[in-house]
Amino acid sequence: MRISKWNAIIVLFFAIQASFSQAKKYYVHTVAFYNFENLFDTINNPNNDEEWLPNGAQNWTSKKYKKKLTNLSRVLSEIGTSDQQKEMPVLIGGVEIENRGVLEDLVKQPKLLPGNYGIVHYDSPDKRGIDVALLYQKKHFKPTSYKNIPLLIYRNNQKVKEKKEDEEVSDDKIEVATDDRVYTRDILLVTGLLDGEEIHVLVNHWPSRSGGEKKSSPFREAAGKLNRKIMDSLFKINPKAKIITMGDYNDGSYNKSIKLGIGAKLKKDEVKEGDIYNPFEQMAKEGHATLFYRDSGDIFDQIMVSEGLVKGDYSSFKYWKAGIFNKSYLIQTDGQYKGYPLRHSANEIGYSDHFPVYIYLIKEGK
Repeated sequence: MRISKWNAIIVLFFAIQASFSQAKKYYVHTVAFYNFENLFDTINNPNNDEEWLPNGAQNWTSKKYKKKLTNLSRVLSEIGTSDQQKEMPVLIGGVEIENRGVLEDLVKQPKLLPGNYGIVHYDSPDKRGIDVALLYQKKHFKPTSYKNIPLLIYRNNQKVKEKKEDEEVSDDKIEVATDDRVYTRDILLVTGLLDGEEIHVLVNHWPSRSGGEKKSSPFREAAGKLNRKIMDSLFKINPKAKIITMGDYNDGSYNKSIKLGIGAKLKKDEVKEGDIYNPFEQMAKEGHATLFYRDSGDIFDQIMVSEGLVKGDYSSFKYWKAGIFNKSYLIQTDGQYKGYPLRHSANEIGYSDHFPVYIYLIKEGK
């Protein structure tokens, strides 16, 4: 009987030891994207910002601007935080930004100061005067290169004249009259080291559906093809390149621009070398949304990752899971737009007409 007791104690001891040895520590980083919805200052700049001035159509005062910054900083500091993740996002892609100055004002807000965010931003030729940008925590991410890549699209469907492979690469491969060009946001490409690992990030804000989805679809399809071209150039250098493409695509995961242009995959097990996985496609199938129009919800805000962030062990950073940040304070609680994102109104400075999205990257600790 005594032997049985000792055997039981020994078995229990080794079971406890095994459980401790199996308990692994993981580092978790949040990567987020948010449409800031008209983050304009109150200064008159040469970028079609007249609507967003104190005497403009929006009656955009310093008080309203400061409230907007406070609201955005709260959201950005809380995206993806939970019992498992206490830190604010390490990378934040943002769109609908007037200039670098508004970003400098934003990262100085008390809630964001602990993040010590750096800024990558370029002025784009968008007719509304809005740009894309990347914010990054300096202690975790070190940019090594960055550039803005113009999206060249035209109102008339002129034939594209491609240069031969042995010719010098040029940003402009279309020879048409410049007054037919649709001026929109550039694509921002940032390469850097995330805690020592090379990561490539694309930030997008694709052409809107102005004039109708069908009529404007070729513009977004061109944006999808440009994304694919950028990513293929990175894969050519490193087939296992870790790429994150994020943005407000003004299209759903099911549209040609994403399914065919980017070639995004629904399931992880479909992802092969050179492929891109889109976790937000399944969310859309389940009825989730980041924005609403005429009582119909959709996910235009998405973050996609390359095979290098999907396959393999966790000795280096890998995609873990994704989410939509739609806390109650971001949601309209009454009126015609109950349940919609809480945006600006005549009486209230809200947050945005989009919910932010995020993914977690995890890495096994040593």
